[in-house]
Formats: sequence, C-alpha cells, structure tokens
Amino acid sequence: MQSGIHPDYHPVIFEDVSTGKRFLTRSTAIGTRTAEWTDGNSYPLITVDVTSDSHPFWTGANRVLDTQGRVEKFERKYGRRHRAADSPMPQPPARPERGEG
Repeated sequence: MQSGIHPDYHPVIFEDVSTGKRFLTRSTAIGTRTAEWTDGNSYPLITVDVTSDSHPFWTGANRVLDTQGRVEKFERKYGRRHRAADSPMPQPPARPERGEG
C-alpha cells in the first residue's frame, strides 16, 4: 500500500438509533463522540438511523403496501378503460393450414 494517500482506517463503534445495538468495526468515518467498548478501550461513536438490526429486509418485518390505493389513484388520474362485459373479444384471423396455399 502506498503511504500518504490513504485515509486513516481505524476501529469505530456504530450505534443503531432505533434499536440501540452497537457493533465495533473498522472504518474511515470520523466520529465526534467516543464510547467505551467491552474490551475497556474507548473508540469513536457514530450513530446511524438504520442497520441490519433494524432494517425490515433483514429483520423479516413485513411492510404493508397500499397497492389498492395506488391503483385507485391511477384510475382517477387517467380514467379506467375497459371493454363492456357483453362485447366479445375480437379473435385473430385464422391462419391457413400448411400445404394450403
């Protein structure tokens, strides 16, 4: 590694704001606060909004989507276009059999 061109890569504690879970990793991020880790050393503390501990994809929490509301909004904006129930669907023209010509 070439010296003098890389940022400082050091141990940092990241804390999930919503769950309070902390984990120690290495990063180039710089925190203004410090916190003590279980090994007795003090490391920079960086708080984040979402981690794998609180993200719905990783926790398995289901997200309810209002798809019905989205469809209704689309139909109000652009109008619903459909065929009348009693009108038959047009059939494609029949193809001639092979050998007929």
